[in-house]
Amino acid sequence: MATLFIADLHLDDSRPQITHLFEQFLASDEVRSADALYILGDLVEAWIGDDDDAALPGRIALATKTLRDAGVPVYFMVGNRDFLLGEDFARRAGFTLLSDGTVHDLYGRPTLLMHGDVLCTDDAAYQTVRKQVRTPEWMAQVLSMPLAARRAFAAKAREDSRAHTGSTMETIMDVNADAVAETMRNAGVKRLIHGHTHRPAIHRFDLDGQPAERIVLGDWYEQGSVLRITPEGAELRGLPLP
Repeated sequence: MATLFIADLHLDDSRPQITHLFEQFLASDEVRSADALYILGDLVEAWIGDDDDAALPGRIALATKTLRDAGVPVYFMVGNRDFLLGEDFARRAGFTLLSDGTVHDLYGRPTLLMHGDVLCTDDAAYQTVRKQVRTPEWMAQVLSMPLAARRAFAAKAREDSRAHTGSTMETIMDVNADAVAETMRNAGVKRLIHGHTHRPAIHRFDLDGQPAERIVLGDWYEQGSVLRITPEGAELRGLPLP
């Protein structure tokens, strides 16, 4: 019995070895025998719409749909890079879409699932942009643009993101401890799993006098990263490139 979690793969044509690792991972015996696979956002470097005719979305859909057809549920939560992913692609890929902040019972333990970016409340500039781009009006306007224009727009957004990251203190871009505690308290849980910060770790702390746990998923820039949850506990490990 095991449930697997991944996030922040940032799949992109510029890093084909990571896409290959992702495909190998989904075809592995470990994943094929899992109770479920959860992808908590930023599966790709940039998502420009479900109608993208590039090869990469098709490869992703084939790999995840094959896994789902083999009997393993694939849950997907959008992140800050792929929040334009919608129902059309989810059907192609065999995804069950999850809202950010969903609570799932994992072997008798309620667990809050998030991408993690809303917890970085110290990064006011990012939170302002996030609020703007998540409105239905903004998303509809972008998705109405031709694919070529959307690709150019996404490239510019990545440049802006790198510039913001490079000029912002790392502590500001990490989660805020008070935001974590309040979010977990409101959800009524003592365990939180999220990605986004690219700082894989299992943090144990006290929440209102009771033991609590925050598990941060790793990114897939230099290698893979997977969290394995079993009835006995949690194991976070890297996946080396072949």
